[in-house]
This record gives sequence, C-alpha cells and structure tokens, in this order.
Amino acid sequence: MRKQLFYDEVQIGQALPSLVKHPTKRQLVKWAGAAGEFYELHYDKDFAQSKGLPGVIVHGMLMGSFLGQMLTDWIGDEGTLKKLNTMNRAMVFPDQDLTCKGIVTKKYLLHREGIIECDIWLENAKGEKAVTGTAMVSLPFFSTS
Repeated sequence: MRKQLFYDEVQIGQALPSLVKHPTKRQLVKWAGAAGEFYELHYDKDFAQSKGLPGVIVHGMLMGSFLGQMLTDWIGDEGTLKKLNTMNRAMVFPDQDLTCKGIVTKKYLLHREGIIECDIWLENAKGEKAVTGTAMVSLPFFSTS
C-alpha cells in the first residue's frame, strides 16, 4: 500500500514526485489494442518514415496516462483524480526516457473537499516539454488512524 497524502501536507509551489517512463514499441502495440487506436504512425516504422518521421511515435493518450499515473501515485488510495487535461506539444519516440513532472498551483476547500490544482507536464529525453496540462485532485483532510 502506498503512503496516503493529506490536504494539510500540500503547499502551493510544491513539486510533485516525478515519474520516469520508458515506453517501448511493444507497449505501443499493446496500447493500440487496448485503446482501439490503430493509426500506423504508432506501430509501423515504414509507414511513419513515409510520412517524414524517423520512426514510430508514442500515442498522445499514452503520454497523458503516464501523467495520470504520476498523479494517482502521488495522492494515494484515498485521493481522487477529478480532472486531467493535456495538450501534446511535440512528438515523442519510443525507447527514450520520459519524465512526468508537476507543481501545485492552487489549494482550496470546495463542498467539504480538499482540492489541489496542479500544472503538469511530460519532458522528452532532451528535457523539452512534449505534453503540458492541468489536473485537479481531491484529498482527505487528515489521517483517521
């Protein structure tokens, strides 16, 4: 069981724990099957090269799911991911380390919930922001144990 994060432990400006992912071509094929997203740019090297790319590219929604994993790992089992919005800014290629990062931008109470808003992003192997976005999570106020 992962450590539970509580509302009173979070500060505006706080960095989220980063998450490093290393998507492989095999993972892209699995994602395509699970998501029903079979555009050849994501699994057919020859097709991708015919479109002027050096090879296949990582699905945008897969990168978004990596950011979602970073958030849910951070908030713990009693936290809730309420909103996740992402925008793809650059193509990302498999077999490279991708780093998910975030920072807390707002903290407030809403309808008896401890709400935290964050700016989030995914950096490619060069440290460039390939995906940017925002997220909202709800956290318990304090430990009941």
